[in-house]
Amino acid sequence: MPAGELRIAVRLTPRGGADRVDGVVDGALRVRVAAAPADGAANEALLRLLGRELDIPRSGIRLVAGHAARAKVVTVAATADLRRRLLERWPGLAV
Repeated sequence: MPAGELRIAVRLTPRGGADRVDGVVDGALRVRVAAAPADGAANEALLRLLGRELDIPRSGIRLVAGHAARAKVVTVAATADLRRRLLERWPGLAV
């Protein structure tokens, strides 16, 4: 992992009815998106949602594992206070 990046484990539920973060379970962020898992639509919806939730540009978020699975790993470009904000917003998140 390059310096300046944080890894976040995600459990994604595609076709979940709405785009939202449900919380943290076992250190992983639980996320649901309305998009179906076809043609990468659910993955893209996940990355857009995390960008909005974390107030960082979409270009600062990458899917690095789990492209075709529900268990995924994303990396985000770390700013000085991003780790603190993540842990304040979602206690128990393993970052």
